Amino acid sequence: MELWQLYGEAAKTAIGFFWKAGWAFVLGYWVSAMIQAFVPKGRLTPYMGSAGLKSVSISTAFGAASSSCSFAALAAARSLVLKGAHFVAAVAFMFASTNLVIELGILIVIFLGWQFLAAELTGGLLLIAISTTLIKLTYPAQWLEAARNKVEKQADAELDDFDWRQRIRSRAGWNLVGHRFVSDWKMVWEEILIGFTIAGLVAVVVPASVWETLFLTGFQDTLPGWLIALENAVVAPFVAAATFIGSMGNIPLATVLNANGVLFAGIMGFIYSDLMVPPLVMINAKYYGWRVALYIAGVMFVSIVITALVMHFLFAALGITPGSSRQVENVTRFGFDYTFYLNIGFALLAGGLVWLHKRYIQDAKGGMDHDMGGSVGPKRIIAFLFMGVLLVGLVGSFATG
Repeated sequence: MELWQLYGEAAKTAIGFFWKAGWAFVLGYWVSAMIQAFVPKGRLTPYMGSAGLKSVSISTAFGAASSSCSFAALAAARSLVLKGAHFVAAVAFMFASTNLVIELGILIVIFLGWQFLAAELTGGLLLIAISTTLIKLTYPAQWLEAARNKVEKQADAELDDFDWRQRIRSRAGWNLVGHRFVSDWKMVWEEILIGFTIAGLVAVVVPASVWETLFLTGFQDTLPGWLIALENAVVAPFVAAATFIGSMGNIPLATVLNANGVLFAGIMGFIYSDLMVPPLVMINAKYYGWRVALYIAGVMFVSIVITALVMHFLFAALGITPGSSRQVENVTRFGFDYTFYLNIGFALLAGGLVWLHKRYIQDAKGGMDHDMGGSVGPKRIIAFLFMGVLLVGLVGSFATG
């Protein structure tokens, strides 16, 4: 019975994470969909062919205006390389599209607080600056040229040019907003479901002693603070890789780390590492070959560790380092508060966006709605299994009182 109650509590915690973040997901992806639909990116891509400041800045802005899906970030970066973008610009795009997007910022504020958002935005720019410098210093020209030759041509409608004033006044333009919203959700819902479920299970099942061992949280009186911060920053990307969670699914788990006393350097290193998970490294290997994929991962790892440490000591110097607190229960609590009313309102908005998506599909298919779901791959199977885990756990929780 005790084990069953533990399982039920884990399921309730995971669902509580979903409940707390529901309205934020809709708001973030709605804004992202409008940016994608109404910002003409085709005019930007011709200026990404160098490793200079202008090229990197445009790539950063381009990434911040894109979807936060890690898998989509890799595919879009590949498309940029095909159209002549420099690899430095492509890496800048990947970091920006997974660290500087609005939906991620909203989620971080809800779960972790404004200090973490400030570190995410500042650190995201620092990540781009450090990775740019590292690639310039170590640039393997033959490897990257071979990688460019390996990539097959593909069209990317996201990069087409258009008149945004005309589009924003048209019915078709707003139908496209709904389509982008639904398309983004189709790309990320499995990751979010898996990530939030794992976070709920970990928050309840994994004892604090595990985090104390991994992140040396029990040795703060015996080891130098700088050494523990360094260890946290180095270990965090490997913990992120072990979870296999990309995109925004790692934010609730970062909340668990914060609640268990992990240092600021470790938490930020964990959040920055969503492009380091094995499935994403394997996708880069498919695109560019293993040499370049591991090279990009190595550049990202070094950049992440340095950035996490800089943020840790900078925030300490400014006296704004957020303290660890055991507030998972408060974050996941259900109540008739602002979250309840925001979820109701944004659920209605989501319904309207889905309706716009349906109109977009009908117009594209000549009046016939042939919008079919994607193929059922391993990740989707796992997501459905986790959905079953949550439902069974929730029923069991109510059954046992």
